[in-house]
Amino acid sequence: MKTAKSRRLFAEAQKVIPGGVNSPVRAFRAVGLDPLFVAKAKGSKIYDADGRAYIDYVSSWGPMILGHAHPRVRKAMARALSNGWSYGAATELEVRLARMISKAIPSMELVRMVSSGTEATMSALRVARGFTGRNKVLKFAGCYHGHADSFLVKAGSGAITFGVPDSAGVPESLAAHTLTVPYNDLVAVQDMFDQNPSQISCVIVEPVAGNMGVVLPREGFLKGLEVICRKNGSLLIFDEVITGFRLTYGGVQKIFGIQPDLTCLGKIIGGGMPVGAYGGRREIMEKVSPLGPVYQAGTLSGNPLAMTCGLTTLEVLQEKGAYKKIDALAQELCRDLEGLCSRKGIPVRINRCGSMFTIFFTSDEVYDYSSAKKSDAGKYAKFFQKILEAGVWFPPSQFEACFISLAHTKNDLKRTLEAVATALEKLEAE
Repeated sequence: MKTAKSRRLFAEAQKVIPGGVNSPVRAFRAVGLDPLFVAKAKGSKIYDADGRAYIDYVSSWGPMILGHAHPRVRKAMARALSNGWSYGAATELEVRLARMISKAIPSMELVRMVSSGTEATMSALRVARGFTGRNKVLKFAGCYHGHADSFLVKAGSGAITFGVPDSAGVPESLAAHTLTVPYNDLVAVQDMFDQNPSQISCVIVEPVAGNMGVVLPREGFLKGLEVICRKNGSLLIFDEVITGFRLTYGGVQKIFGIQPDLTCLGKIIGGGMPVGAYGGRREIMEKVSPLGPVYQAGTLSGNPLAMTCGLTTLEVLQEKGAYKKIDALAQELCRDLEGLCSRKGIPVRINRCGSMFTIFFTSDEVYDYSSAKKSDAGKYAKFFQKILEAGVWFPPSQFEACFISLAHTKNDLKRTLEAVATALEKLEAE
């Protein structure tokens, strides 16, 4: 691959940016490469600094559900830009977007805009603690909720464990308030509640996990969490930063019929701009300043450009057939990928939910973090390198999700399958 400009940019970046990247997964270290630098994107393609095009399944890690540089969004953003791009004051745009979100996700009676998914989750956690008067939070191994201190905790050697800091700079005293159990394990959840009576403020979960690769909830898991939380006076927080408006117009809670107390959103509601939101039952959200004692603020929250991008994206998604199209494309691609691997005798598991999916190089079911870690990450790294050479951009990590957009075409799928077939042949030859 001709990557001279990317290599030069990476060398320059390492002099002024930690590791040469502004987010760790962009470093490509998990796949044994130096990062490519992207110069532009349009439709289903991204283009690196050396001018090479790739069919994009990263989708800026999820938000580009319409594809890149969608014409309606571009036009709306241009109009908004002509009016200025930051006021630090209330606008009609943020009211409109909050109203759209609340209508689509009725459990979000009040919505507060922020500037990132991490801001949304850390704020929701603060509200849960303020509302319940309890300090402990229960999360699931492999579910990522941003880089706030309380969430940077991993599971220990047992199925049930108290928090251990998973990052330098996180005090053990803070991590001790974070309890971690396996995803899809209601018995472990109940045991943790039994061990910590009247101490757990909330359970936070990705209702469809996307940060250990795509992992679906088993039947009854989400409903069981709702029941346990209600019984124990704890709040249930759905982290739908990835899944919100990705799987349907609304959230996973709409599909499964669950009523979380608080919901966190990001990505698609900003159409690729830096946006997050959290919201929930009125009585809970009325604890947020200026109405209540839970303080949270943000200079750029509700930024007019971000609100415009989000509003236009959601408007397009309301058009008839949008979700049906992307779900059908994802289903077709995953079916053909499974068939291709099967014919070549390569064991894979492809977990898919709507238009998001992950290829795991394992023959076993992937249902939680431990089973996901059994996947052959080394084989994925080699696979990634070869499909990248063929012009297909998958996530540079085994444990991330791929995304289909409205801009993807049947021809994109055909070219992707050809690239995968070539990659698998090369893997077999090694």
